[in-house]
Amino acid sequence: MKRQYFGTDGVRGQYGGPVMNDAFAWKLGAAAGLWLERQGFNGPAVIIGRDTRYSGPALERALAAGLQLVGARVQSAGIVPTPAVSFAVRTYGAALGIVVTASHNPARDNGIKFFNARGTKLDDGEEAEIESLLPSEFQAPAESFLADFVTQSIPVETLYLERLSSILPAGALRGWRIVVDAGNGASYRTTPAVLRGLGAEVITLADAPDGRNINAGCGSQHPQAMQAKVIETGAALGIAHDGDADRLILSDECGAEVDGDEILAILADHALKSGRLKQRTLVATVQSNLGLKRFMESAGGTMVQTAVGDRYVIEAMLAGGFNLGGESSGHIICTDVSPCGDGLAAALLLLQAILDSGRPLSQLRRLFTKFPQQTRALRVASKPDIETLPTLSDAIRDAERRLGNDGRVLVRYSGTEPRIRFLVEGTDEATVSALIERLERALRVDLPEPK
Repeated sequence: MKRQYFGTDGVRGQYGGPVMNDAFAWKLGAAAGLWLERQGFNGPAVIIGRDTRYSGPALERALAAGLQLVGARVQSAGIVPTPAVSFAVRTYGAALGIVVTASHNPARDNGIKFFNARGTKLDDGEEAEIESLLPSEFQAPAESFLADFVTQSIPVETLYLERLSSILPAGALRGWRIVVDAGNGASYRTTPAVLRGLGAEVITLADAPDGRNINAGCGSQHPQAMQAKVIETGAALGIAHDGDADRLILSDECGAEVDGDEILAILADHALKSGRLKQRTLVATVQSNLGLKRFMESAGGTMVQTAVGDRYVIEAMLAGGFNLGGESSGHIICTDVSPCGDGLAAALLLLQAILDSGRPLSQLRRLFTKFPQQTRALRVASKPDIETLPTLSDAIRDAERRLGNDGRVLVRYSGTEPRIRFLVEGTDEATVSALIERLERALRVDLPEPK
């Protein structure tokens, strides 16, 4: 069953547009409630959390109204990181968790993603089933009804902080200075609170959300300010999250960015040496650098690769019984802690690796050499099958022939934005540059740049 509205990470779009609006959220809430009913839940509890976007409260009220229409009991977690909703579903025994967030997207966008009773994201088939139940016969409720809708509040943030704080021993970070860039998003309270509770001196950036400054030149997508502040203050490292705090990007003490692949290598190495990496296997996506795979093989481990999207990583982890995986973008999943990406949990696990090694992050990160890699994300007005684009298809085949076994080409449409993404990786930087530029030119022959 094909999905019309769901992408790689829930439903997402510009607020006020044809999909991401209060009326659609109301219908989606009703459809989700009907879906739960068909799963055998009677009057199910549903927990809703959100990030700091200005459109969050209205969308939350609309979802809650739709859910209540079909008998669900709705509880609000307020502004919390996405992984806190996964945690809350498992802690409170809820049937469903919903997060109103567009993750790393700008404030004009918003989105809706779901967690099942196990705290994992719904799979493609489950999302398609919810879509099939969208109630076309219902009229959207009056704005006054949505404005007056109130849900029960539950103390998710407090319980989540208690759980995450237990990852490290009490006082483990005394004497540490850490920079935290919260991206003006959902982690603006949580990450600083946990680190300070463990004894660290925390210097915060982008921790004053106003509804419209989320991800605006800050956070994991724009870590430059964090890197500069680490150098300025002599911090041991810097931590940056995206808007809903399920991602982590770091700065070492020298101000150099440490991406998701490097974080995965550090955590995998630490787990291998302590015998905690199940089946000696790391799960990553096809987006991860080939150097990471070579490192795992040289360390006596294995790397399983999935399609792009943290939920595909999690599905592979659960199916194979693995406990560590993630993406180069900074989604890090350790199922010993949580069945979803958690930027704060990943940061704490990495801090434990640093503490155990006695070495600074700038040294720990040198576990593997990256293959030269370049990426592009170009806007498109439509998303026809790539095989139907003759000029681009020819360019892809030619690039693959030239790279052979010492590189790769990855071309895919974004599941959350109107973009096509290119990745070219090889042993020679000049060749990689030339090939990705040719792919760009070929695309514009088949799909001219949208106005």
